[in-house]
Amino acid sequence: MQVGDRACVGVTAVETPNALAVHCYYTTPKKHPKVNHPKPFPQQHCSKMLSLGNTTATNKTVLDRYMKLPIPDNKCQVMYVWVDGSGENLRSKTRTCECVARRGRARAGPNLNGLGPRVWDQYQRPELPIWNFDGSSTGQAEGSNSDVYLHPVALYRDPFRLGDNKLVLCETYKHNKKPTATNHRHRCVEAMSRAADQHPWFGMEQEYTLLDTDNHPFGWPKNGFPGPQGPYYCGVGAGKVYGRDVVEAHYRACLYAGINISGENAEVMPAQWEFQVGPCEGITMGDDLWMARYFLHRVAEDFNVVVSLDPKPIPGDWNGAGMHTNFSTKAMREANGIVEIEKAIDKLSRHHIRHIKAYDPKEGKDNERRLTGLHETSSIHDFSAGVANRGCSIRIPRGVAEDKQGYLEDRRPSSNADPYMVSEVLVRTICLDE
Repeated sequence: MQVGDRACVGVTAVETPNALAVHCYYTTPKKHPKVNHPKPFPQQHCSKMLSLGNTTATNKTVLDRYMKLPIPDNKCQVMYVWVDGSGENLRSKTRTCECVARRGRARAGPNLNGLGPRVWDQYQRPELPIWNFDGSSTGQAEGSNSDVYLHPVALYRDPFRLGDNKLVLCETYKHNKKPTATNHRHRCVEAMSRAADQHPWFGMEQEYTLLDTDNHPFGWPKNGFPGPQGPYYCGVGAGKVYGRDVVEAHYRACLYAGINISGENAEVMPAQWEFQVGPCEGITMGDDLWMARYFLHRVAEDFNVVVSLDPKPIPGDWNGAGMHTNFSTKAMREANGIVEIEKAIDKLSRHHIRHIKAYDPKEGKDNERRLTGLHETSSIHDFSAGVANRGCSIRIPRGVAEDKQGYLEDRRPSSNADPYMVSEVLVRTICLDE
Protein backbone atom coordinates (compact mmCIF):
# COMPACT_ATOMS: atom_id res chain seq x y z
CA MET A 1 0.00 0.00 0.00
CA GLN A 2 1.46 3.37 -1.02
CA VAL A 3 1.02 6.40 1.26
CA GLY A 4 2.65 9.46 -0.28
CA ASP A 5 6.24 8.54 -0.92
CA ARG A 6 6.16 5.75 1.64
CA ALA A 7 5.22 2.11 1.11
CA CYS A 8 3.44 0.01 3.73
CA VAL A 9 5.29 -3.29 3.88
CA GLY A 10 3.41 -4.94 6.75
CA VAL A 11 0.26 -4.62 8.82
CA THR A 12 -0.85 -6.07 12.14
CA ALA A 13 -4.18 -5.36 13.80
CA VAL A 14 -5.43 -5.43 17.40
CA GLU A 15 -9.19 -5.34 17.96
CA THR A 16 -10.60 -2.73 20.38
CA PRO A 17 -14.27 -2.28 21.38
CA ASN A 18 -15.00 0.32 18.70
CA ALA A 19 -12.20 0.03 16.21
CA LEU A 20 -9.07 -1.79 15.21
CA ALA A 21 -5.67 -0.48 16.21
CA VAL A 22 -3.60 -0.95 13.08
CA HIS A 23 0.19 -1.08 13.15
CA CYS A 24 1.61 -0.06 9.76
CA TYR A 25 5.25 -0.69 8.92
CA TYR A 26 6.42 1.90 6.37
CA THR A 27 9.53 2.37 4.32
CA THR A 28 10.74 5.82 3.38
CA PRO A 29 13.05 6.64 0.47
CA LYS A 30 16.69 5.83 1.24
CA LYS A 31 15.90 5.19 4.91
CA HIS A 32 15.52 2.12 7.06
CA PRO A 33 11.94 1.00 7.80
CA LYS A 34 10.35 2.66 10.78
CA VAL A 35 7.25 1.79 12.75
CA ASN A 36 4.41 4.26 13.05
CA HIS A 37 2.37 4.40 16.23
CA PRO A 38 -0.92 2.52 15.99
CA LYS A 39 -3.85 4.59 14.78
CA PRO A 40 -7.55 3.78 15.14
CA PHE A 41 -8.93 2.51 11.87
CA PRO A 42 -12.62 1.84 11.18
CA GLN A 43 -13.31 -1.87 11.45
CA GLN A 44 -15.19 -2.13 8.18
CA HIS A 45 -12.06 -1.14 6.26
CA CYS A 46 -10.17 -4.06 7.78
CA SER A 47 -12.73 -6.79 7.11
CA LYS A 48 -11.03 -7.86 3.90
CA MET A 49 -7.63 -7.91 5.55
CA LEU A 50 -8.81 -9.91 8.56
CA SER A 51 -10.69 -12.40 6.40
CA LEU A 52 -7.32 -13.69 5.26
CA GLY A 53 -7.11 -15.40 8.63
CA ASN A 54 -9.57 -18.01 7.38
CA THR A 55 -7.28 -19.00 4.54
CA THR A 56 -4.04 -19.33 6.46
CA ALA A 57 -1.95 -22.09 4.97
CA THR A 58 1.64 -23.23 4.83
CA ASN A 59 3.61 -23.82 1.67
CA LYS A 60 3.40 -27.50 0.73
CA THR A 61 6.11 -27.07 -1.89
CA VAL A 62 8.56 -26.00 0.79
CA LEU A 63 7.47 -28.90 3.01
CA ASP A 64 8.12 -31.35 0.19
CA ARG A 65 11.79 -30.34 0.17
CA TYR A 66 12.16 -31.61 3.73
CA MET A 67 9.99 -34.69 3.29
CA LYS A 68 12.44 -35.87 0.63
CA LEU A 69 15.34 -35.89 3.08
CA PRO A 70 16.59 -39.44 3.71
CA ILE A 71 16.37 -40.91 7.20
CA PRO A 72 18.54 -43.70 8.66
CA ASP A 73 17.74 -47.19 7.39
CA ASN A 74 17.06 -48.49 10.89
CA LYS A 75 14.69 -45.65 11.87
CA CYS A 76 11.08 -44.91 11.03
CA GLN A 77 8.38 -42.54 12.20
CA VAL A 78 5.35 -44.20 13.75
CA MET A 79 2.23 -42.13 14.34
CA TYR A 80 0.10 -43.41 17.21
CA VAL A 81 -3.62 -42.76 16.62
CA TRP A 82 -6.42 -43.05 19.19
CA VAL A 83 -10.04 -42.10 19.91
CA ASP A 84 -10.26 -39.28 22.44
CA GLY A 85 -12.69 -38.66 25.31
CA SER A 86 -15.43 -37.39 23.01
CA GLY A 87 -15.82 -40.83 21.49
CA GLU A 88 -15.94 -39.11 18.10
CA ASN A 89 -12.65 -37.33 17.51
CA LEU A 90 -9.20 -38.76 16.87
CA ARG A 91 -5.82 -37.68 18.20
CA SER A 92 -2.31 -38.62 17.14
CA LYS A 93 1.35 -38.12 17.92
CA THR A 94 4.57 -39.50 16.50
CA ARG A 95 7.67 -41.20 17.85
CA THR A 96 10.82 -42.56 16.26
CA CYS A 97 11.13 -46.34 16.34
CA GLU A 98 13.69 -48.90 15.35
CA CYS A 99 12.39 -50.34 12.11
CA VAL A 100 13.91 -52.55 9.46
CA ALA A 101 10.70 -53.31 7.60
CA ARG A 102 10.87 -53.10 3.83
CA ARG A 103 7.29 -54.09 3.09
CA GLY A 104 4.37 -51.92 4.11
CA ARG A 105 1.62 -54.50 4.24
CA ALA A 106 0.28 -55.50 7.63
CA ARG A 107 -1.05 -58.99 8.18
CA ALA A 108 -3.61 -60.49 10.57
CA GLY A 109 -2.19 -61.78 13.83
CA PRO A 110 -2.20 -65.49 14.61
CA ASN A 111 -4.55 -65.14 17.58
CA LEU A 112 -8.37 -65.17 17.45
CA ASN A 113 -8.35 -66.94 14.08
CA GLY A 114 -7.19 -63.82 12.26
CA LEU A 115 -9.51 -61.52 14.20
CA GLY A 116 -6.80 -60.17 16.47
CA PRO A 117 -4.54 -57.15 16.14
CA ARG A 118 -2.51 -56.71 12.97
CA VAL A 119 1.15 -57.37 13.68
CA TRP A 120 4.31 -57.34 11.63
CA ASP A 121 6.40 -60.40 11.04
CA GLN A 122 8.94 -60.62 13.83
CA TYR A 123 11.87 -60.73 11.43
CA GLN A 124 10.71 -57.43 9.95
CA ARG A 125 10.54 -55.22 13.02
CA PRO A 126 10.60 -55.27 16.82
CA GLU A 127 7.31 -54.88 18.69
CA LEU A 128 5.98 -51.34 18.95
CA PRO A 129 6.19 -50.07 22.52
CA ILE A 130 3.27 -49.06 24.72
CA TRP A 131 3.26 -45.26 24.96
CA ASN A 132 1.33 -42.64 26.92
CA PHE A 133 -0.20 -39.18 26.57
CA ASP A 134 -1.76 -36.39 28.63
CA GLY A 135 -5.31 -37.59 29.12
CA SER A 136 -6.33 -34.38 30.88
CA SER A 137 -6.03 -32.62 27.50
CA THR A 138 -8.21 -35.16 25.67
CA GLY A 139 -11.05 -35.62 28.16
CA GLN A 140 -9.75 -39.00 29.34
CA ALA A 141 -8.11 -38.26 32.69
CA GLU A 142 -7.81 -35.72 35.50
CA GLY A 143 -4.85 -33.38 35.64
CA SER A 144 -3.72 -34.82 38.95
CA ASN A 145 -3.35 -38.29 37.40
CA SER A 146 -3.19 -37.58 33.70
CA ASP A 147 -1.12 -40.33 32.07
CA VAL A 148 -3.15 -42.57 29.76
CA TYR A 149 -1.54 -45.56 28.05
CA LEU A 150 -1.56 -46.26 24.31
CA HIS A 151 -1.56 -49.95 23.36
CA PRO A 152 -0.78 -50.48 19.64
CA VAL A 153 -3.30 -52.82 18.00
CA ALA A 154 -3.47 -52.26 14.22
CA LEU A 155 -0.63 -51.17 11.95
CA TYR A 156 -0.92 -49.36 8.60
CA ARG A 157 1.42 -47.96 5.97
CA ASP A 158 1.81 -44.19 6.15
CA PRO A 159 0.43 -42.50 3.00
CA PHE A 160 1.67 -39.09 4.12
CA ARG A 161 5.30 -39.75 5.04
CA LEU A 162 5.71 -42.81 2.80
CA GLY A 163 8.77 -45.04 3.00
CA ASP A 164 8.98 -47.36 6.00
CA ASN A 165 6.94 -44.99 8.15
CA LYS A 166 3.75 -46.28 9.75
CA LEU A 167 0.56 -45.36 11.55
CA VAL A 168 -0.72 -47.52 14.38
CA LEU A 169 -4.21 -47.50 15.84
CA CYS A 170 -4.18 -47.79 19.62
CA GLU A 171 -6.46 -48.73 22.48
CA THR A 172 -6.42 -46.41 25.49
CA TYR A 173 -6.01 -47.58 29.10
CA LYS A 174 -6.16 -45.70 32.40
CA HIS A 175 -3.47 -45.66 35.09
CA ASN A 176 -5.04 -48.74 36.70
CA LYS A 177 -4.74 -50.65 33.38
CA LYS A 178 -8.51 -50.58 32.80
CA PRO A 179 -9.94 -49.40 29.46
CA THR A 180 -10.93 -45.75 29.22
CA ALA A 181 -14.62 -44.90 28.83
CA THR A 182 -14.30 -44.50 25.05
CA ASN A 183 -12.20 -47.63 24.49
CA HIS A 184 -15.06 -49.66 23.00
CA ARG A 185 -12.65 -51.89 21.10
CA HIS A 186 -11.86 -53.80 24.28
CA ARG A 187 -15.39 -55.23 24.61
CA CYS A 188 -15.76 -55.62 20.86
CA VAL A 189 -12.75 -57.96 20.67
CA GLU A 190 -14.31 -60.16 23.35
CA ALA A 191 -17.60 -60.41 21.44
CA MET A 192 -15.88 -61.12 18.13
CA SER A 193 -13.76 -63.89 19.62
CA ARG A 194 -16.87 -65.64 20.97
CA ALA A 195 -18.63 -65.38 17.59
CA ALA A 196 -15.58 -66.27 15.50
CA ASP A 197 -17.01 -69.63 14.41
CA GLN A 198 -19.95 -67.81 12.76
CA HIS A 199 -17.60 -65.62 10.71
CA PRO A 200 -19.44 -62.28 11.02
CA TRP A 201 -18.79 -59.97 8.09
CA PHE A 202 -19.41 -56.24 8.03
CA GLY A 203 -19.47 -53.49 5.45
CA MET A 204 -19.92 -49.91 6.61
CA GLU A 205 -21.01 -46.95 4.49
CA GLN A 206 -19.52 -43.81 6.03
CA GLU A 207 -21.33 -40.62 5.02
CA TYR A 208 -19.81 -37.21 5.77
CA THR A 209 -20.11 -33.54 4.84
CA LEU A 210 -17.34 -31.22 3.66
CA LEU A 211 -17.27 -27.71 5.12
CA ASP A 212 -15.26 -24.55 4.62
CA THR A 213 -13.13 -23.45 7.58
CA ASP A 214 -16.00 -21.15 8.57
CA ASN A 215 -18.18 -24.29 8.91
CA HIS A 216 -20.27 -23.36 5.87
CA PRO A 217 -21.00 -26.32 3.55
CA PHE A 218 -18.21 -26.56 1.00
CA GLY A 219 -19.19 -25.02 -2.34
CA TRP A 220 -22.54 -23.67 -1.13
CA PRO A 221 -23.42 -20.01 -1.79
CA LYS A 222 -22.39 -17.90 1.20
CA ASN A 223 -25.68 -16.01 1.28
CA GLY A 224 -28.11 -18.68 0.21
CA PHE A 225 -28.63 -22.30 -0.70
CA PRO A 226 -27.86 -24.48 -3.71
CA GLY A 227 -30.66 -25.89 -5.82
CA PRO A 228 -32.85 -28.61 -4.28
CA GLN A 229 -31.65 -32.18 -3.96
CA GLY A 230 -31.81 -34.31 -7.06
CA PRO A 231 -28.79 -33.81 -9.36
CA TYR A 232 -26.07 -34.29 -6.73
CA TYR A 233 -26.24 -38.02 -5.91
CA CYS A 234 -23.43 -39.74 -7.84
CA GLY A 235 -23.26 -36.49 -9.81
CA VAL A 236 -20.59 -35.16 -12.11
CA GLY A 237 -19.71 -31.65 -13.19
CA ALA A 238 -19.21 -28.22 -11.68
CA GLY A 239 -22.30 -27.08 -9.85
CA LYS A 240 -23.22 -30.64 -8.92
CA VAL A 241 -20.12 -31.95 -7.15
CA TYR A 242 -18.02 -30.19 -4.52
CA GLY A 243 -14.75 -31.45 -3.05
CA ARG A 244 -13.87 -34.37 -5.31
CA ASP A 245 -10.14 -33.72 -4.80
CA VAL A 246 -10.50 -34.60 -1.12
CA VAL A 247 -12.44 -37.75 -1.95
CA GLU A 248 -9.96 -39.04 -4.54
CA ALA A 249 -6.95 -38.32 -2.33
CA HIS A 250 -8.60 -40.09 0.61
CA TYR A 251 -9.44 -43.14 -1.51
CA ARG A 252 -5.83 -43.54 -2.65
CA ALA A 253 -4.49 -42.97 0.87
CA CYS A 254 -6.69 -45.78 2.21
CA LEU A 255 -5.69 -48.20 -0.55
CA TYR A 256 -2.01 -47.45 0.00
CA ALA A 257 -2.28 -47.90 3.76
CA GLY A 258 -3.93 -51.31 3.54
CA ILE A 259 -7.49 -50.35 4.51
CA ASN A 260 -10.14 -52.50 2.84
CA ILE A 261 -11.92 -49.52 1.27
CA SER A 262 -14.36 -50.72 -1.38
CA GLY A 263 -15.82 -47.58 -2.94
CA GLU A 264 -17.02 -43.98 -2.76
CA ASN A 265 -19.75 -41.78 -4.21
CA ALA A 266 -21.26 -38.32 -4.01
CA GLU A 267 -24.37 -38.29 -1.82
CA VAL A 268 -27.85 -36.75 -2.08
CA MET A 269 -26.99 -33.44 -0.41
CA PRO A 270 -24.38 -31.27 -2.16
CA ALA A 271 -20.95 -31.41 -0.44
CA GLN A 272 -21.96 -34.71 1.17
CA TRP A 273 -20.01 -37.85 0.29
CA GLU A 274 -19.77 -41.49 1.26
CA PHE A 275 -17.03 -44.10 1.31
CA GLN A 276 -17.47 -47.79 1.99
CA VAL A 277 -15.18 -50.11 3.94
CA GLY A 278 -15.59 -53.88 3.81
CA PRO A 279 -16.33 -56.64 3.75
CA CYS A 280 -14.29 -57.06 6.92
CA GLU A 281 -14.46 -59.91 9.39
CA GLY A 282 -14.60 -59.34 13.12
CA ILE A 283 -12.61 -56.60 14.80
CA THR A 284 -10.99 -55.53 11.52
CA MET A 285 -14.18 -53.62 10.65
CA GLY A 286 -13.81 -51.15 13.48
CA ASP A 287 -10.06 -50.84 13.03
CA ASP A 288 -10.27 -50.03 9.33
CA LEU A 289 -13.22 -47.65 9.68
CA TRP A 290 -11.61 -45.61 12.46
CA MET A 291 -8.34 -45.36 10.56
CA ALA A 292 -10.19 -44.43 7.35
CA ARG A 293 -11.81 -41.59 9.32
CA TYR A 294 -8.39 -40.47 10.50
CA PHE A 295 -7.11 -40.43 6.93
CA LEU A 296 -10.17 -38.45 5.83
CA HIS A 297 -9.57 -35.70 8.39
CA ARG A 298 -5.84 -35.70 7.66
CA VAL A 299 -6.33 -35.46 3.87
CA ALA A 300 -8.93 -32.71 4.25
CA GLU A 301 -6.45 -30.81 6.42
CA ASP A 302 -4.08 -30.65 3.45
CA PHE A 303 -6.87 -29.08 1.36
CA ASN A 304 -7.88 -26.68 4.17
CA VAL A 305 -11.33 -28.30 4.27
CA VAL A 306 -13.28 -29.42 7.35
CA VAL A 307 -14.95 -32.84 7.60
CA SER A 308 -18.19 -33.10 9.59
CA LEU A 309 -19.65 -36.41 10.76
CA ASP A 310 -22.71 -34.69 12.20
CA PRO A 311 -25.77 -36.83 11.33
CA LYS A 312 -27.87 -33.78 10.42
CA PRO A 313 -25.47 -30.93 9.60
CA ILE A 314 -28.06 -28.82 7.76
CA PRO A 315 -31.62 -28.62 9.14
CA GLY A 316 -34.56 -28.59 6.78
CA ASP A 317 -35.21 -30.43 3.53
CA TRP A 318 -31.72 -31.93 3.25
CA ASN A 319 -30.59 -35.50 3.77
CA GLY A 320 -28.76 -36.39 6.95
CA ALA A 321 -25.63 -38.53 7.20
CA GLY A 322 -25.53 -42.11 8.40
CA MET A 323 -23.25 -45.11 8.64
CA HIS A 324 -25.40 -47.84 7.11
CA THR A 325 -24.02 -51.18 8.23
CA ASN A 326 -24.22 -54.36 6.18
CA PHE A 327 -24.00 -57.56 8.19
CA SER A 328 -23.93 -61.29 7.52
CA THR A 329 -22.85 -64.56 9.05
CA LYS A 330 -21.55 -67.60 7.21
CA ALA A 331 -25.01 -69.18 7.44
CA MET A 332 -26.65 -66.13 5.85
CA ARG A 333 -24.24 -66.24 2.94
CA GLU A 334 -24.94 -69.89 2.16
CA ALA A 335 -27.83 -71.40 0.18
CA ASN A 336 -31.26 -70.47 1.59
CA GLY A 337 -29.53 -68.06 3.97
CA ILE A 338 -32.61 -65.84 3.79
CA VAL A 339 -34.04 -67.96 6.62
CA GLU A 340 -31.14 -66.91 8.87
CA ILE A 341 -31.54 -63.30 7.75
CA GLU A 342 -35.20 -63.34 8.78
CA LYS A 343 -34.26 -64.85 12.15
CA ALA A 344 -31.72 -62.07 12.64
CA ILE A 345 -34.32 -59.40 11.84
CA ASP A 346 -36.67 -60.91 14.41
CA LYS A 347 -33.92 -60.71 17.05
CA LEU A 348 -33.16 -57.10 16.11
CA SER A 349 -36.84 -56.16 16.41
CA ARG A 350 -36.78 -57.18 20.08
CA HIS A 351 -33.78 -54.97 20.94
CA HIS A 352 -34.54 -51.76 19.03
CA ILE A 353 -33.92 -49.39 21.96
CA ARG A 354 -30.60 -51.03 22.87
CA HIS A 355 -29.39 -50.63 19.30
CA ILE A 356 -30.52 -47.01 19.07
CA LYS A 357 -28.48 -46.22 22.20
CA ALA A 358 -25.41 -47.89 20.67
CA TYR A 359 -25.81 -46.20 17.30
CA ASP A 360 -24.61 -42.71 18.18
CA PRO A 361 -22.22 -41.33 20.82
CA LYS A 362 -25.05 -39.57 22.67
CA GLU A 363 -27.22 -42.67 23.01
CA GLY A 364 -29.76 -41.59 20.41
CA LYS A 365 -29.83 -37.83 20.88
CA ASP A 366 -27.86 -37.17 17.69
CA ASN A 367 -29.93 -39.63 15.70
CA GLU A 368 -33.19 -37.98 16.80
CA ARG A 369 -32.41 -35.18 14.36
CA ARG A 370 -31.83 -37.65 11.53
CA LEU A 371 -34.19 -40.62 12.00
CA THR A 372 -37.44 -38.76 11.35
CA GLY A 373 -39.04 -41.05 8.80
CA LEU A 374 -38.12 -38.56 6.07
CA HIS A 375 -35.12 -38.29 3.73
CA GLU A 376 -34.62 -42.04 3.34
CA THR A 377 -34.74 -42.82 7.06
CA SER A 378 -36.98 -44.76 9.41
CA SER A 379 -38.51 -43.33 12.58
CA ILE A 380 -36.25 -43.56 15.61
CA HIS A 381 -39.26 -44.67 17.66
CA ASP A 382 -40.28 -47.69 15.57
CA PHE A 383 -38.60 -50.79 14.19
CA SER A 384 -39.32 -51.80 10.61
CA ALA A 385 -37.90 -54.02 7.88
CA GLY A 386 -38.50 -54.45 4.18
CA VAL A 387 -37.07 -55.43 0.81
CA ALA A 388 -35.33 -52.57 -1.04
CA ASN A 389 -37.05 -50.07 1.28
CA ARG A 390 -34.74 -47.24 2.36
CA GLY A 391 -37.37 -45.96 4.75
CA CYS A 392 -36.99 -49.02 6.99
CA SER A 393 -34.74 -49.75 9.96
CA ILE A 394 -33.49 -52.91 8.23
CA ARG A 395 -33.32 -53.21 4.45
CA ILE A 396 -33.00 -56.49 2.61
CA PRO A 397 -31.39 -55.67 -0.76
CA ARG A 398 -33.44 -56.74 -3.79
CA GLY A 399 -30.67 -59.04 -5.01
CA VAL A 400 -30.50 -60.79 -1.64
CA ALA A 401 -34.25 -61.42 -1.65
CA GLU A 402 -34.04 -62.88 -5.14
CA ASP A 403 -30.98 -65.04 -4.43
CA LYS A 404 -32.34 -66.04 -1.01
CA GLN A 405 -28.91 -65.56 0.55
CA GLY A 406 -26.55 -62.72 1.42
CA TYR A 407 -26.78 -59.98 4.02
CA LEU A 408 -28.98 -57.37 5.69
CA GLU A 409 -28.46 -53.62 5.93
CA ASP A 410 -29.03 -51.82 9.24
CA ARG A 411 -29.79 -48.21 8.26
CA ARG A 412 -30.03 -46.83 11.80
CA PRO A 413 -26.39 -46.07 12.80
CA SER A 414 -25.50 -42.38 12.64
CA SER A 415 -22.51 -41.04 10.74
CA ASN A 416 -20.67 -40.34 14.01
CA ALA A 417 -21.36 -43.76 15.54
CA ASP A 418 -18.49 -45.81 16.95
CA PRO A 419 -17.99 -48.77 14.55
CA TYR A 420 -16.82 -50.93 17.45
CA MET A 421 -20.11 -50.35 19.29
CA VAL A 422 -22.19 -50.92 16.15
CA SER A 423 -20.46 -54.17 15.18
CA GLU A 424 -20.40 -55.40 18.78
CA VAL A 425 -24.13 -54.93 19.43
CA LEU A 426 -25.01 -56.63 16.13
CA VAL A 427 -22.91 -59.66 17.06
CA ARG A 428 -24.28 -59.82 20.60
CA THR A 429 -27.89 -59.62 19.40
CA ILE A 430 -27.69 -61.87 16.33
CA CYS A 431 -24.83 -64.29 17.01
CA LEU A 432 -24.63 -64.53 20.80
CA ASP A 433 -28.37 -64.16 21.58
CA GLU A 434 -27.70 -61.66 24.35
